[in-house]
Amino acid sequence: MMKKLMILAALCLSGMAAQAQQNLSWGQGPQVTSPDVHADNSVTFNLIAPEAQKVQITGDFLPPKKVEYMGNTYDTPGVVDLVKDDKGVWSFTSDKLQPELYTYNMIVDGVKIIDPLNVYNIRDINNLFSVLLIGGNARTDLYKVNKVAHGTVSKVWYESPTAGLTRRLTVYTPAGYETSGKDYPVFYLLHGIGGDENAWSELGRAAQIIDNLIAQGKAEPMILVMTNGNISQEACPGETSEGFKVPTMMLPKTMEGSFETAFPDVVKFIEKTYRVKKDKAHRAIAGLSMGGFHSLFISINNPDMFGYIGLFSAAVDQQQNGNGEGHPEIYADRNAKIDNLFAKNPKLFWIGIGKTDFLIKNNNDLRAYLDSKHHKYTYLETDGGHIWRNWRIYLSEFTPLLFK
Repeated sequence: MMKKLMILAALCLSGMAAQAQQNLSWGQGPQVTSPDVHADNSVTFNLIAPEAQKVQITGDFLPPKKVEYMGNTYDTPGVVDLVKDDKGVWSFTSDKLQPELYTYNMIVDGVKIIDPLNVYNIRDINNLFSVLLIGGNARTDLYKVNKVAHGTVSKVWYESPTAGLTRRLTVYTPAGYETSGKDYPVFYLLHGIGGDENAWSELGRAAQIIDNLIAQGKAEPMILVMTNGNISQEACPGETSEGFKVPTMMLPKTMEGSFETAFPDVVKFIEKTYRVKKDKAHRAIAGLSMGGFHSLFISINNPDMFGYIGLFSAAVDQQQNGNGEGHPEIYADRNAKIDNLFAKNPKLFWIGIGKTDFLIKNNNDLRAYLDSKHHKYTYLETDGGHIWRNWRIYLSEFTPLLFK
């Protein structure tokens, strides 16, 4: 009887193991990897799809193509065909790629998918991308998890009385924060339209960049606060009381003054909750695109709050706030407010933008105004357009200038 029970138990365990492992591949079919990075930094992408009629790949490692949308010209990733072999494996090998963090998708018979052989993927608004990191230079090595002391990234909820919501932040505290007893400067980092409090930590590699810059002695240990600029949201999609809501780029109250008006709630929470230095010389703010728009108008409406301001591919025109709803007073008299900000001597006013960015004319107009008033600023112009590749560069260049 005991022997029968042991056999029965073994069979049950075997069945459970088989059920638990049913999603794993046990060597059936062609064994290929994707992406396969070669010694010369060319990359082979593979897809097992014997029944497919056409397979393509699109990604920012390919030469971009131009598209027109709402009167603006954008760079979009190029597209190339994969070639099928006699085993049903579709393949494409790129040219030698420069060190960079790249994103891409497969297109199978017209349907865009992530690479099923690549477990590393990321969400940007309502799009999923596969991710490929090629290191090899000082800049892209900042994007890696290196053998250095690491800070802590937390998802933190706070009350925003102005917004009437409990909302979420992503907060990075530097290595040693928990035991040092020190007070730290604070850098508020804002995302672009359609993004959320996860954007900079995931797409922007912000924690890795700050970790590595601090470890190299190029940046001061600091607290990094990554906000959700969609003031109508509690937090990123799928992690709120609204449930699994479909992410969208067009959200209410994003650029009509509500976020700027409620931003002091964030500062008050951080300064109450964390050991921070509570003066202008130890506060910085920067953001990309819409976040740059927010950073500009938050700083000029609170000229004694931030000593360091960064605009990354920023929307900078007060007319970009839409139809005048919300809090139009935030955007009124922009240039006079800029003059007042500079009269109070910020330590750094920094502008970065790509040569083909659709917002470069607006930024050039802002720079022309700053030049006409002899307001000092730092400017960096890079190749490419309105893309994460540039925003990671700007974060890497801006951060070492803070709190000196």
